[in-house]
Order: sequence, then structure tokens, then C-alpha cells
Amino acid sequence: MVSDATTVQVERFMPDGRLWRLPSKAAKREVVLRHVAELFEPGERYTEAQVDAALLGVTEGGETDHVTLRRYLVDYRLLDREAGEYWRSGDWESGT
Repeated sequence: MVSDATTVQVERFMPDGRLWRLPSKAAKREVVLRHVAELFEPGERYTEAQVDAALLGVTEGGETDHVTLRRYLVDYRLLDREAGEYWRSGDWESGT
């Protein structure tokens, strides 16, 4: 379940569902990144082109490009990658 505070933080940086910019503070950035990671289904594997296509839809018109966003998702361990494939990772399978 998403808290009201989380919703407010996400809407501040993604007012129309598109990422205008990434928060400078790590805690807020993680909230936004977790929201973006929900674009990807747990257990599904994606090619880099599929990940880029999904992220381009989120970053269009904003200050952050899709490559930077993809890098943050990997760095924050919200997406894993190997041999050109990506998948949602971390604590997603436990539902937290």
C-alpha cells in the first residue's frame, strides 16, 4: 500500500506521470525510482530496448534522460541486469 506522503512525493516530481526531474535528496529519489520501477513486472525479463522504450515514455519532456534513469534503477538495485536483459529486483518479490 502506498502512503499519502509517498504519493505526494511522487506527484511533486511526476505531476503528469512523467518525470520532470529526479530529486536531489537520496531518500526522495528512491521513492520516485521505486515508483518508476513498477513499470516492470516482477519475474519478467526485458531487453535493453524494451527498458529504454518504457523509460522514454516517463522521461519525455523532462530534465532526466532515460539512460540516466535506467542507471539509477540499476544502481539502486531496483532493476538487475545481465547479458543484455533486465528484470525487477530487490525486495519486490516479498511485496515490500
